[in-house]
Amino acid sequence: MATKLLLIEDVLGLGRKGDLVQAKPGYVRNFLVPQKLAVIADKRALGMQLRLQEERQKKAVEDRREAELQAALLKDKSITTFVKVAHDGHMYGSVSATDVADLLLAQHGISLDKHAVQLKHAVKKTGVSEVTLKLPEGITVLITLKVYPEGYVETESEEASVEAQSTDADQEGSS
Repeated sequence: MATKLLLIEDVLGLGRKGDLVQAKPGYVRNFLVPQKLAVIADKRALGMQLRLQEERQKKAVEDRREAELQAALLKDKSITTFVKVAHDGHMYGSVSATDVADLLLAQHGISLDKHAVQLKHAVKKTGVSEVTLKLPEGITVLITLKVYPEGYVETESEEASVEAQSTDADQEGSS
């Protein structure tokens, strides 16, 4: 049977600060309560709920402002990675959400959690693709991921054609 809780902090996949939620007893006993992320919902905890929700609303405004600034920095950015490729052109391994977050930090100095990178599947082919980043408070931004074989040298004409393709796609989307 699920236990009713009041969240003291945001918990990914469960709820936000000040929310009343239900969770399985083992998750409550072994993780949420010891980490001080939630308390059992009793009369005293329910009295705290309004204060927690007000704090969460204030933080949401600040988080949204920061996310919009970060989105402006990320807009039209591209990241490039070079991967090992077999003689027949197949990649060894793949480029995962963690790799994308690490590349953003290394190439642009922007730190993101791997959960912000919205990849349905890891990238397993070389080429250029768009990656959606989901920032706090529902802000999303697209970046370009370029995956090339090791030893590949990108020419300026290829860069221009990629930019032209993304510009065409932007114009079609705004029509």
